[in-house]
Amino acid sequence: MRENYWINIVGRQKIDDDVGEVTLTTLGSYVTKGDTRFIVYKEYDPDRNNAATTSVLKVDGGNTVTLMRGGGNTRLILEKGKRHQCQYDTGFGALLVGVFTSEVDSRLHDKGGELAVNYTLDINADLSSINEILITVKEAEQKDVETSTASH
Repeated sequence: MRENYWINIVGRQKIDDDVGEVTLTTLGSYVTKGDTRFIVYKEYDPDRNNAATTSVLKVDGGNTVTLMRGGGNTRLILEKGKRHQCQYDTGFGALLVGVFTSEVDSRLHDKGGELAVNYTLDINADLSSINEILITVKEAEQKDVETSTASH
């Protein structure tokens, strides 16, 4: 799959009064099949000799986003107005977590666009964190980009 799209992801997480933010900009793939869009990118873990983990965001219509990471170890279903039980890999083992999605705002189109998702995670029905993901997808300027190892 050609990595010919810039993918910028800003993730915010609030736990009690602590707020954290992570930003990732990388090359990846963006594919449209009917009413479903796939955003595929790699994350590199500096704690594991920069081992690559592939992440896939599957956007169905405008209300459901499925996040799959690491060959199925993490699978979060983010569906507006619904709560799902999902598997989340912490790096030390998998947890079963509740995911309630309050907002999915997809402005994705054939050439890219933006996606915003707000959701909460709970463990044993206790609120764990409030989360927001903002994703921007745009075509890379070079049409022949095949792979990426560096961030933009």
